[in-house]
Amino acid sequence: MSKKFIVAQIVAAFLVAQVGVALASGTSDLGPGCGLGKVAWEGSRIDTNTVGAQLLISTTNNTILPWQAFGITTGIFGCKNNGKVWAEEKTSMFAAINFENLSQEMAQGQGEHLASLATLMGVPAEHQAEFFSMTQDRYISLVKAGEASPVAMVKAINSAIAAHPVLAQVSTR
Repeated sequence: MSKKFIVAQIVAAFLVAQVGVALASGTSDLGPGCGLGKVAWEGSRIDTNTVGAQLLISTTNNTILPWQAFGITTGIFGCKNNGKVWAEEKTSMFAAINFENLSQEMAQGQGEHLASLATLMGVPAEHQAEFFSMTQDRYISLVKAGEASPVAMVKAINSAIAAHPVLAQVSTR
């Protein structure tokens, strides 16, 4: 290899490193972020901005169980999330438990289970009448006889909300 090629590689590596530092400097939380390791070592006397401390935090996060992933999905251990995963899970669980009642109330265009589903799906109270009407109008396509399952129903309702001129604008999900 020529000397110029090696020098060019060193310069390129240096520039890439500087860009990485510049981009990273915009964040206020240095190191491994959140998780059990972050919480466990946060109150200690060690400087968590050092490489050694960050490796210790990261190791704690990933030993035995994936604590950081668990913290992110649950919103604990100093981790934050927007709650979307849990909101979708709550909706699916509610639909599974109340599938028969929801099917009947969708056909009728009203009911307390349907109102609860609308709330879980982020439909504001003042627009729930439109939600009820939409589920009644689209009942056959939302609760298909061949695919009568809570998961398929929730998926179909989400698609119907996204396509509805008003509900797509007001739904918080």
